[in-house]
Amino acid sequence: MAIAEVLPTGFDTGWVVGSFLVSVTGAYAALSASTLVRRGRGGVNWVNAGFAGLALGGVSIWSMHFLGMLAWRTGLAVGYSLAGTLVSLLVAVGVSAFALGYMAAGPFSYRRLAVAGPVAGIGVSVMHFMGMGAMGFGGYLTWNWLLVVVAVLIAVVAASAALWLAFHVRSTSHRVGAAFVMAAAVCTMHYTGMAAADVVCTTTERLQRLSGLLYGDEFRALVILVALGAAGFVAADAFVQRVVQRQQLA
Repeated sequence: MAIAEVLPTGFDTGWVVGSFLVSVTGAYAALSASTLVRRGRGGVNWVNAGFAGLALGGVSIWSMHFLGMLAWRTGLAVGYSLAGTLVSLLVAVGVSAFALGYMAAGPFSYRRLAVAGPVAGIGVSVMHFMGMGAMGFGGYLTWNWLLVVVAVLIAVVAASAALWLAFHVRSTSHRVGAAFVMAAAVCTMHYTGMAAADVVCTTTERLQRLSGLLYGDEFRALVILVALGAAGFVAADAFVQRVVQRQQLA
């Protein structure tokens, strides 16, 4: 006999805190890397835009998202499609890199921000719901569309604030503070988007795993590897570039 039961959900506090700290780390790396996006003589260094996009989209947004998903307690065995997960990563990085590059292509203006902010925010929202769509379990999700709209609006505001900060924050102490602000905005969007979903169970075998999906330690390892690898790579590249710049000016 088919069943359809809406399950109560909750969050593991440790993973929620971890997702926020990872978002802070990615935001700080993105703010540091964003100073290298604009060429000294004008124009955009798209390689550096890609690195900044990797930090912002790959760590602060994507890794935070999936650590937040790991914090979700549904009472079901939840797995993730590798293909869907990686495509959502490409979306997050690509949109972030484009927005940062577009902002760096000329002097800062609110006209540019009015284009780049919504584009980035909608891109982040697409990534978020693609990431949730990569889930597989014995049931399906239903949506509170009002909260979905609220989450998208938060994403647009958060992305706009992130882009403003990326081109206005200079000192290390201000960058740290800005990273916490950016991470708080990203997490607010994410958990609002999650609150928009109800989990409907359609099986009596709630802990049964579906084939072809990543579960548990495998999925945690993928997310942590991407977060640490991307943040480390961006930080190392930014450090090397600044050393080279100092040597050229010496």
